[in-house]
Amino acid sequence: MNHSSIIYILGKILQIEALFMLLPLVVSIIYREDDFFAFLITLVVTGVVGTAVSFRKPGKSSFYAREGFVIVALGWILMSVMGAMPFVLNGDIPDFTDAFFETVSGFTTTGSSILSDVEVLSHASLFWRSLTHWIGGMGVFVFMLAVMPMAGAQNMHLMRSESPGPEVGKLVPRLRDTAMILYRLYFALTVLMLLVLVFTGMDGFDAVTLTFGTAGTGGFAIKNDSVASYSSLHQIIISVFMILFGINFNFFFFLTFGKSIKEAFKMEEVRVYLLILAASVAAIMFNARHCF
Repeated sequence: MNHSSIIYILGKILQIEALFMLLPLVVSIIYREDDFFAFLITLVVTGVVGTAVSFRKPGKSSFYAREGFVIVALGWILMSVMGAMPFVLNGDIPDFTDAFFETVSGFTTTGSSILSDVEVLSHASLFWRSLTHWIGGMGVFVFMLAVMPMAGAQNMHLMRSESPGPEVGKLVPRLRDTAMILYRLYFALTVLMLLVLVFTGMDGFDAVTLTFGTAGTGGFAIKNDSVASYSSLHQIIISVFMILFGINFNFFFFLTFGKSIKEAFKMEEVRVYLLILAASVAAIMFNARHCF
């Protein structure tokens, strides 16, 4: 077991999480909320610990499948522990167990919540809660593959360890380039949804947080009724983008980089996914028609 490489990469994960925490910190400044120091303290501690354990590169940098599984398992736990701290420090979720559950639900895009009233949370907490969905939607390890120079075999072990499916493929010869392509598509779709919501009249903060919750397909919202109080147009937009974010991103790659639509729809996973959605919508419409 290559312990030095495991510790080094876990430190890099904490550094990345600290960078993401800058965003809710800025939100707390904009809205002049008291939880500024909660995010600042967590950011500093996360960044310092991450920098301290990853300051020196390991002499032996190679690792294999079992190291990949350990890194992914410990990485998600560490991220969730540190990600829960702002909720505890600012008092929005004072119990650490509840805060940890909420953060794990965010990073894993599960969408479960212990909160019965999300509207009492500060803007910064709501932003961070939704941002955990966006981070988890593509996966922090995919982000690491895009920004960290590592050997191809190490990249593949990390990708396989985090992937929920039985197989992991590369869109292009280099796995790091694959990760960059995936994140570009993910970011582009995120920006597109955000612009559509803003241009159709939604408040900027609401648009950003709902976009994050939709991108992760977990559904974290900032109102107790989820999206029920928004207009029908906004509900339709959110539904459409939820479907788009749920599609295998290889599909968007084929559409973007010169493949025909026919070629893209040859992906069996996409066809089955859309068929299930169509059947579900038809069943709901049929049931609703007979209820009224």
